[in-house]
Amino acid sequence: MRDNQRYDAIVIGAGVIGAAIAFELAKKGWRTLNVDKLPASGYGSTSNSCAIVRASYSTYDGVAMAYEGFGYWQDWDDYLDADDERGHAVYMQSGSLLFMVEGGHHEKVMPLYDEVGVPYEILDNETLAERFPFFEHGVHGEPCRPEDDRFWEEPVGEILGAIHTPDSGYVSDPQLSTHNLQRATEAKGGTFLFNAEVSAIRRTDGRVTGISLADGTNIDAPVVVNVAGPHSFVINKMAGVYDSMNIKTKALRHEVHHVPAPPGVDYEKDGIHSSDADLAIYVRPETGNNILIGSEDPPCDPQVWVDDPDDYDTVVSDEQWNAQVLRLARRMPGLRIPNEKKGIVDLYDVSDDWIPIYDRTDLDGFYVAIGSSGNQFKNAPVAGHCMAELIEAVENGHDHDADPVKVTGVYTGLVMDMGFYRRNREINPNSSFSVNG
Repeated sequence: MRDNQRYDAIVIGAGVIGAAIAFELAKKGWRTLNVDKLPASGYGSTSNSCAIVRASYSTYDGVAMAYEGFGYWQDWDDYLDADDERGHAVYMQSGSLLFMVEGGHHEKVMPLYDEVGVPYEILDNETLAERFPFFEHGVHGEPCRPEDDRFWEEPVGEILGAIHTPDSGYVSDPQLSTHNLQRATEAKGGTFLFNAEVSAIRRTDGRVTGISLADGTNIDAPVVVNVAGPHSFVINKMAGVYDSMNIKTKALRHEVHHVPAPPGVDYEKDGIHSSDADLAIYVRPETGNNILIGSEDPPCDPQVWVDDPDDYDTVVSDEQWNAQVLRLARRMPGLRIPNEKKGIVDLYDVSDDWIPIYDRTDLDGFYVAIGSSGNQFKNAPVAGHCMAELIEAVENGHDHDADPVKVTGVYTGLVMDMGFYRRNREINPNSSFSVNG
């Protein structure tokens, strides 16, 4: 690449959100460049995303953005309007179950579904057993780990049933979906640069002017967007905006695991995504008639914060694998515990309240789409649209800090207040402070 080549916007990161932002800006006629230190789009934490599409958030804004996102995945081919030699990712509309327990997450979620207009039905335990006979319905109490004697106690009572959202599901291949966005962006004139590490954010008189790469190349742009995932705090420090943000991000090591479905159960065909706060796990179908299991981050599970996103333990731990698989075995008695431990270890980019930051910064022209906390894959296309609207408004003189940009959803018509995701908000007490894919 020629030194001092100029673009309208540089997007740092070519994960699913970075690619979506570039696509939306490119559709507006912007000359975009995505820069990523990895060899291809979606090769970072995106590739290991559980790619679950659900709307069970604990805030109106969270539910509204997620429900708007449903439309993009259901309309994926037409939304892209571009071919990909590898084909397009497929939205697997399996549906989703949110198990209900006394005082549980559903008490926040259900009124928000009603307010936003998310279709759902309430299944009692009898109906749950008819449709999904592989689940048992016991209440196991406050989540704990297998080394705690309480883990093995018999259930006390039954869950209250489940909320079923039929439009939920998961994306077949998260990395492919990002490659789809890359090809769609390129079709609109956007450019991607891989194996390129950002070493500096260049700025003059309070305005970003571009980036420098580790090989000494300088690239100019009046707009730079930090979508660097677990490396986002590193980039913010380069830009000199880290200390000025009230809400910050850091990297969290996380594991998800894979186990074969119980004998006689075709979970790939008949399975469903489920969120089980009673046992603090979520699951979804996985290719090869497997089940993917993730932790919903109960207090008993240790949080492993990572200071250097390029240096962390990538080996599945015996302790966490046992905890998550045995929790599922309590809800799914037919599960067989395999001898071989299979799973994925990666990093989440976690904000202080587990709600993303989609915002401008105190450095003019420098924007952030960070703190995705492992749960924003589903929102990538709508976040891309919202960020493009926000960037264009601010670059045209709108004071987003004083009068937050509001974006009308393309598919739902819902109005999304981007002030909800601002960098200088107070920690939101309504956040679930956890992840569910």
